[in-house]
Amino acid sequence: MGYSELMLEGRNAVLEAFRAGKSIDKVFIQEGLNDGSLISIVREAKKHHETKINYVKKDKLDEMSETHKHQGVIAFAAAFEYAEVEDILESARNKGEDPFIFILDGIEDPHNLGAIIRTANLAGAHGVIIRLNRAVGLTATVAKASAGAINYTPVAKVTNISKTIEKLKERGLWFVCADMDGDNMYKLNLKGPIGLVIGNEGKGVSELVRKKCDMIASIPMKGDIDSLNASVACGVMAFEIVRQRSL
Repeated sequence: MGYSELMLEGRNAVLEAFRAGKSIDKVFIQEGLNDGSLISIVREAKKHHETKINYVKKDKLDEMSETHKHQGVIAFAAAFEYAEVEDILESARNKGEDPFIFILDGIEDPHNLGAIIRTANLAGAHGVIIRLNRAVGLTATVAKASAGAINYTPVAKVTNISKTIEKLKERGLWFVCADMDGDNMYKLNLKGPIGLVIGNEGKGVSELVRKKCDMIASIPMKGDIDSLNASVACGVMAFEIVRQRSL
């Protein structure tokens, strides 16, 4: 399946989309305009690492516009709906399986998020939970990088990862996070209802979230560098969970 984008035209529509937490992939702003509302739009766009700002001539906006009332700004948002955490648990129940959930603590690169969603689908995970703020959302770039998996794997967005973990623990889940200072992942029991926590590309899992995890797992490595790309690390750990769940 493919992916689609939703066009937003006009200053109020674009600004409100940002403030509502909608994932905006691209913003096109008319060159030479620099008034209050456009400054606010640019400020909001810069808060979202996945949003690309393009300054173009008015003729370009006129050509793109469907309403002919763009007011100097057009944005494209991913036309994907977020799931609820309960939807992910329901998916596990419907399959008669222990829940297997990916929890992402601040992934910022859309290609990483797309790759992780793809891995989640291939590993049989029931869904992915991402952070509302300071993290990439479901943009068109993410959809493309997921190779279609975004159409099959529910993604929920939450305001507080730590509290979400606490609530899921009450539902019987255990949590393991990836960290190179943890225990060898091959020596850990990763069976049963589990959440795999992957941290930010540069900072890793935040200390608050790390403290909520039941296990800290490291991936044995023998090379000359000491870290893996976030999506690769996620894949390695996910399929160790798959292996153990199949025993």
